[in-house]
Amino acid sequence: MSEIIELKKEPKFENSSWNFETDQVNLYAFWNNAFSKLECETIINTAKTKGLIKGKTREESDVRDSKISWLYPSDNLDWVFRKVTDITINLNERFFKFDLFGLNEGFQFTNYESPSGKYGKHVDRAMSVSVRKLSISIQLTNPDEYEGGELYLYDDDKGTLMDKTQGTLILFPSYVLHEVMPVTKGTRNSLVTWVTGKQFK
Repeated sequence: MSEIIELKKEPKFENSSWNFETDQVNLYAFWNNAFSKLECETIINTAKTKGLIKGKTREESDVRDSKISWLYPSDNLDWVFRKVTDITINLNERFFKFDLFGLNEGFQFTNYESPSGKYGKHVDRAMSVSVRKLSISIQLTNPDEYEGGELYLYDDDKGTLMDKTQGTLILFPSYVLHEVMPVTKGTRNSLVTWVTGKQFK
């Protein structure tokens, strides 16, 4: 009499994959009315008082056309850093869960003038700089005052259009491809910074 051996079937997994866990990192998060109209105007005036310089990239190219000013808590803007910190901690816990250090590079005020102000497709992470985990973009100008200047984030060819409402804070992983479309009329002002942390593993 022959012995019957029952072979246990291995569980089937979709696409023959074996996931440890599903990805919980979102493309972006946002906070409406992070700053009031008056607060936005205060930031703009502070930056212009310090003076603007031409924004540059690591390599000379025409991908960027803007003027910038670097802002720090010592510019009487500790209230901006405090508010951005509180919002970032809240959104990070809910949408990204990254291990973060803080705002170690200051804020970059960016001025885009028509008819060519723009920042073409790029990512904010780079070799031999601080480990940028999250990027922040704050809309400082009323969208009725300019045309163009849309911020797009890309996880496909079409991209996702971000809210242009004055005072809105957009938060996204610094490895996400994004761009600011050309400003065709008026002026767009924004405040950007990067939240640093441990190296991704």
